[in-house]
Amino acid sequence: MYSVVNFNINGYHYKFPVIYGTCYDKAINISKLRESTGFITFDPGFKNTGMTKSSISFIDGEKGELLYRGYPIEQIIKKCSFIETSYLILNGELPDTAQLKSFSERIKKFNHLHKEMNQILDHIPNFYHPMGILSSLTYILDAFIDCLQEEDMYIHLLAKLPMLAALTYRKKVGGPPTHPDHHLDYISNLLKMFFSVPNQSYEHNPIIADALNKLLILHADHEQNCSTTTVRLLGSAHAGLFSSISAGMTALWGRLHGGANQAVIEMLEDILKSGGNIKKWIEKAKNKKDPFRLMGFGHRIYKNFDPRAKIAKQVAENVIQELGISDPILELAKNLEENALRDSYFIEKKLYPNIDFYSGIIYQAIGIPKDMFTVMFALGRLPGWMAHWKEMKLNRDPIGRPRQIYIGYKKRNIKK
Repeated sequence: MYSVVNFNINGYHYKFPVIYGTCYDKAINISKLRESTGFITFDPGFKNTGMTKSSISFIDGEKGELLYRGYPIEQIIKKCSFIETSYLILNGELPDTAQLKSFSERIKKFNHLHKEMNQILDHIPNFYHPMGILSSLTYILDAFIDCLQEEDMYIHLLAKLPMLAALTYRKKVGGPPTHPDHHLDYISNLLKMFFSVPNQSYEHNPIIADALNKLLILHADHEQNCSTTTVRLLGSAHAGLFSSISAGMTALWGRLHGGANQAVIEMLEDILKSGGNIKKWIEKAKNKKDPFRLMGFGHRIYKNFDPRAKIAKQVAENVIQELGISDPILELAKNLEENALRDSYFIEKKLYPNIDFYSGIIYQAIGIPKDMFTVMFALGRLPGWMAHWKEMKLNRDPIGRPRQIYIGYKKRNIKK
């Protein structure tokens, strides 16, 4: 393998070092390019630009593989809980029995909110989108936490974000606030805070808990996506953890990022309202002149089947079957998937259903309203965001400051 790459620019020869990752990915280190040559690179969307070195997750888009700290996602799903996965992503190794117990107990210790947080929530308009509410509350949360140790900040967020999400949900549906139950595990407690009814005992549903546990794991980290990069960029400016995570949530809210699972259900609703002619909408998606886009199909990184989607598809089928759910939207989704996977256009372009397609279906099946889908995504992505912020600090990454190619007016004078 090459240790340097040679460039010939305007008759001058330059050498730039090559960096190799542990999974055989490689990069040309051009950090001295402008200083040496006067040139910069032009890479819209940063499709070919590595901004940092990271040991948190790895994607092989050609093979359809995803690793968390070296462990295949398929193994993690079978053998680990979301809390174990969070520990792994934050600390680099899976916890032993004692470490897991201590980690879980520390989360429960911080499982409370300052009373003024509820008062602030009361003053937020009901029509505001749940992601806007969650992002705002996460930013404000920093004012009510005195963390002497950095590690406590991560535990605080793991403990408090489910509470903020549940309060957001109950505000939207008009239900009273609920409190955590320290006798329940992380996922069951989250579901109780969402769905419990006053003066009635909460009945644990293991099928729903298992489905949610798996979905949160599948969303826990995914290399340098838009929201993760946002968290690292803010952190590189020495912005605090809470404000960096809040900004990541805002990025995740975007329709082409975390908002895609909500867009899938909205698309299915539109197809159903128009008569449910799936073949018509598939043809629209194949027409380059038609602005319609089939949401939940294809992925920027994966050139094969999204490994998370394979798992999520099985979870969706289990939930629908075990709960005996009959929903025209879910039936339409199943038919759309079957028709698309038989279509030569989608096969040739490898436009397979991605995790956004199935996650929205699962959330719909377990009773999460569509405007809360991205909130659930944020709960899963939290450990990844925190791990990247933590890693950015340990790496001492320089402040993010991309260059640009200016195409405006040349220097000119005001005529007056």
